[in-house]
Amino acid sequence: MSSATPQPETNPIVACTVSRDVQNFDLLIEDMEAVLGESWGDLGFAEALAFFGQAEAESLEFIALAIDGEDEDNLVMMGEIIAQAKARKISVILIAEDVTPASLHQLLRKGADEFVPYPLPERELQSAIDRVRQAKAAPPPEANHPRASLAGGAAKEGVLIVAQGLAGGAGSTTLAVNLAWELATISKNDAPSVCLIDLDLQYGSVSTYLDLPRREIVFEMLSDTENLDKDVFAAALTPFQDKMQVLTSPADIVPLDILTPTDIQRVIEMARAHFDYVVVDMPSTLVHWSETVLQAAHVYLAVIELDMRSAQNALRLKRALQSEDLPFNKLRFTLNRAPGFTDLSGKARVKRMAESLGISIELQLPDGGKQVAQGADHGLPLAASAAKNPLRKEIAKLAQSLHELGQSDAQAA
Repeated sequence: MSSATPQPETNPIVACTVSRDVQNFDLLIEDMEAVLGESWGDLGFAEALAFFGQAEAESLEFIALAIDGEDEDNLVMMGEIIAQAKARKISVILIAEDVTPASLHQLLRKGADEFVPYPLPERELQSAIDRVRQAKAAPPPEANHPRASLAGGAAKEGVLIVAQGLAGGAGSTTLAVNLAWELATISKNDAPSVCLIDLDLQYGSVSTYLDLPRREIVFEMLSDTENLDKDVFAAALTPFQDKMQVLTSPADIVPLDILTPTDIQRVIEMARAHFDYVVVDMPSTLVHWSETVLQAAHVYLAVIELDMRSAQNALRLKRALQSEDLPFNKLRFTLNRAPGFTDLSGKARVKRMAESLGISIELQLPDGGKQVAQGADHGLPLAASAAKNPLRKEIAKLAQSLHELGQSDAQAA
């Protein structure tokens, strides 16, 4: 390991670890040596602030700010280190162990470019370094990314439609993506405006289903919703075939509770103010902002399958919502891969499942087969990849009924 004192004539220092004691992060030392050899140094917190003011700091590409639970009392200093580094165009990779999501959120909002948990996953430091270098080399997002145009005028008060799978692989993302597309293309002459939001912050796959890039600006927007306005929101959206706008999940995995109910409420309100329909794909996990989405939703589709895991999870969700006096009756249970018309035994099982759980299964979607996965792999909605697919036809019918209901409500108002 190199000392913090730069030696430009022999080994230019291109990076520094900044920590209370770097010996507490032995894996970080190993990875820094593996990636940079001797071209890095080590600084304490106070030393880093002093070093940034020296001419030698101009050669730094990035710092690896390593913190643990004991450093949470010094978040103000951590934030100042990040601010000083960013002011000098030095990238910041945050290495954290046993740090609360709230503290991570605060430091990421200060401008940290990357977050890597400690102990470091294999090759994750190298990947983070590659990303910050690519970000510096890339042109500004405005230069190569089409920007959404949000019309001004009166707020639209758009309809909020939510899809949540109650078991892994139940099909909520397939439903959300295709329902949003069907709404966006429901009319050739007077199509409504549609925004599709992926709130599965960790494993959201809306971007994959539509072959869209995951962009850093999404997390930047979510991390600073206090300053969220029309322009910031528009910059975070990605258009899909000029028919609808998509807010993908962040580029990197982040804790689900890094966002607050207020953050989510601001995003939803902004989307509803500018679009006729807002379709949200939720994570299957319940978090403290799940209630915010549930209360705001006009239609909440709880996607299940005809199996024991879905039945048990539906029952557990019912108990959880009712115990907190939350509007369980808002849930519209949607059975994916439902039995066919001639499958009498299957239909009997559906009836028994609903009766035993004390729920009403209002929607039954047929199994779309391999075409569903194939369309997703090619980044296309079913309407474009397999228009005659039975699942696509049912989702189109659902979109039509929702649109007609929305129009009748608007006329009545």
